[in-house]
This record gives sequence, structure tokens and C-alpha cells, in this order.
Amino acid sequence: MTTKILAFAGSLRRDSFNKKLVQIAASGARAAGAEVTYVDLREFAMPLYDGDLEAADGVPENAKRFKALMKSHQAFLIASPEYNSSISGVLKNTLDWASRAEPGEAPLACFKGKVAGIMSASPGALGGLRGLVTVRSILGNLHVIVLPEQIAVSKAHEALADETRLHDAKQQAAIEALAARVVQVTAALQAAR
Repeated sequence: MTTKILAFAGSLRRDSFNKKLVQIAASGARAAGAEVTYVDLREFAMPLYDGDLEAADGVPENAKRFKALMKSHQAFLIASPEYNSSISGVLKNTLDWASRAEPGEAPLACFKGKVAGIMSASPGALGGLRGLVTVRSILGNLHVIVLPEQIAVSKAHEALADETRLHDAKQQAAIEALAARVVQVTAALQAAR
């Protein structure tokens, strides 16, 4: 069975460093034999999570669409920008809506037992590293298996050559290795089930 990976960045900005980074990782996962779906969260605009809105109207259509994608993939590649030492509002909001169970759906159905590789890119010296702590915590609490390996690319405005590569060959190899590890671990878990 081919491993299916959903790749996305917690950023809406058109020229986001994290969108570029996760697409580089997606290429690495494809090279390792996975089927990868890259999505832009801009295509899944959701209102801010509001329990009253959910009670009145249910889960928004774009959240349902995103959850369906998550359910149909066994793993995730997530690039998270760092906003004020944490994660972006759009990423947190997306995860919050995706965590809401619909009638007849098991709790956390789109998260449980999935594998994730996390990464970040930032113009700063730490490369978004502080935000990854929060991403790891949230995903772990949602029952996602987050790999211990992670990548934080500092000075992203200088590090990223384009959507397909980094200037530094070692960083490029590290991103590709992280993606390949997601494929490897996911395939091993699938085989064991």
C-alpha cells in the first residue's frame, strides 16, 4: 500500500517561506515512494473557532473538506511559521476545527495514529524553532505520532533558493531525510496493523 501524506503550511501568505519549505519536503516524500497531496490553507478559509457557531451551524464546509483530506492520508508534513514565539492563528484554528467530531464520527478521527513530520522556516536566527514546541504539543495531545526529528531553517530569506531547493545542500538533505523518515515510519505502522 502506498503511503499517502498530506502536506501543508500554517501560513496564508502567498510567498510564505513555510509553503516553500513544505513543498521541498513533499518532493522528498515523493522521492521516498509516497503519494503526497499539497494543500494551501488559503483554499480552506474557516471562521475563528466558536462553540456557539458550531452549535448553531455545525462544522463549516471548509473544515469538513480539510478533515476529509486528513482522514484519507496516513501522515502529515507540516511547516509552521513562528508568530510571537508560538504558532500562527491559522494553523491553530485549522487544527481546532479539525478536532471537532461530527455526529457519528469518532473523536479525533482525522488525527489518531497518524504520523507527522514538522518543520519551520523564519528570517530569524532560530528558524521558527520556538513555535515547533507548540506544534509538537498540540499534535501529541491530538494523538498524532510526531517524529522526534524536526527542521528549523533560519534566515529563510537567504536559505531558500526557490520552491524546490535550499541553497545549503546539507539543509536540503535534512529536509528530504525528514520526509523520507515520515514515509518509512508510516509504512512500518501500516504493515504492523
